[in-house]
Amino acid sequence: MSILDQLTSNLGTDKVITDEAVLQARRHDYWFSSSLNDYQERPTPAPLCVIRPTSLDDVVATVNTCREAAVALIPYGLGSGVCGGVRASPESVLLDMSSMNRIREIDPINMLASFDAGHNGGEAEAAVAKQGMTIGNFPQSVDLSSVGGWVATRASGQFSSTYGNTEDILYSVEAVMPDGSVVTFGKAPRASAGPDLRHLMLGSEGTMGVITGVTFSLRRQAEKRAPQAFYCPDMITGLEAQRQIVQQGWAVPVMRLYDEVESIRQAGDHHRKGVCVLMLVHEGPASRVDLELAEVKRIALMAGLEEAPAEVTTDWLKHRNHVPSWDELLSKGLVVDTIEISATWTNIGDVYNDAVAALKDVPHNLIGSAHSSHAYRSGINLYFTFVGQPEDPAQMSQSYMDSWKAVLDATAANGGGIAHHHGIGRVRKAFLAMDLGETGVAVLRTLKSAVDPKGIMNPGVLLPDE
Repeated sequence: MSILDQLTSNLGTDKVITDEAVLQARRHDYWFSSSLNDYQERPTPAPLCVIRPTSLDDVVATVNTCREAAVALIPYGLGSGVCGGVRASPESVLLDMSSMNRIREIDPINMLASFDAGHNGGEAEAAVAKQGMTIGNFPQSVDLSSVGGWVATRASGQFSSTYGNTEDILYSVEAVMPDGSVVTFGKAPRASAGPDLRHLMLGSEGTMGVITGVTFSLRRQAEKRAPQAFYCPDMITGLEAQRQIVQQGWAVPVMRLYDEVESIRQAGDHHRKGVCVLMLVHEGPASRVDLELAEVKRIALMAGLEEAPAEVTTDWLKHRNHVPSWDELLSKGLVVDTIEISATWTNIGDVYNDAVAALKDVPHNLIGSAHSSHAYRSGINLYFTFVGQPEDPAQMSQSYMDSWKAVLDATAANGGGIAHHHGIGRVRKAFLAMDLGETGVAVLRTLKSAVDPKGIMNPGVLLPDE
């Protein structure tokens, strides 16, 4: 019996989809490289079939069937990933989790909310907002991503400096392991029961099992929100101001420092030539917000910044999730992507300077810029953008990877981490040892082999090719 026949027998014809339009739509995620290949008529193959489970039992049956047949199984949330975490092959089975989208429970007493893994992130936030609470995770893709995808990639939202990243808000995760068993990691507010196994799924990118449900800890919605903005003479001065703000105890939800290149677009009519812009959003109890506004202003002015119109930040809030499509950029012959890294306060300035300089040395590069968006007591992230335009379309893929290598090499050379919140996928897997070390990569391989001895779960991502 073929794998298609086995899946149909175990799941029913309505959940095993071979319609060509559906297969084509689920070939890959939103990685630029995959879109480039499509544009240049080198498309990613379609999977053998798409499975649309509606229950935990469906996922278990799919995993068991694929394991017994030694067929690759690729979990797919809502397809918003940007690092190549999903790329089908003609022999693979793609597990489309979008129909597992129930709200399982919203518990206002314990401030917890549980969802099926395929639930849309924006809709999850809207559901808890009706009860006066917030998850607090607002990635740019919030309305395009699934809550299970947040966990699988260790995603981070725009308000993370107050609410935390996905690992901070994740209370528990339910998953189907490669052997077909169902596990739930995380059952109490805190535990001292060995290693925290939630982290087996956090950042796993579908390689350790299928995430089927998540529970997030919630917070009450903010009483007040207030925008604020400053002009900075340069990135180094702006980064130092952010360090002082954070280390003096002000966990401002949003702090975004745009270099001069990015400030042209972000500040709009309020842009000043030759300067950077720091945007802040404060929210929480009204009395705390008022005090925070005053204290942050004091710190910023003492650090050499100049107050800018708050409208700079207000305007950003209105359009912050709007970005051009890859197709629009490819039609102009542009090679574009973003790369998010992080480093300590001591090293972040060198990372910025060296990475921007390295991007300028990439042939056909037009723009190399950055902004910071997630601050911590010990350091901060940078989110680089590169734009290139090779004269020969055949050079576009090489230009793309040269730009990635330029930024990651500069980051690693200055002691930074090569991935802050988009994950590893395919684009970064060859560089993973820069972050984990060779021994760390070996440990991860051993863990993967123990959990998934047949190697069926999303092969080709996360781990470097051997």
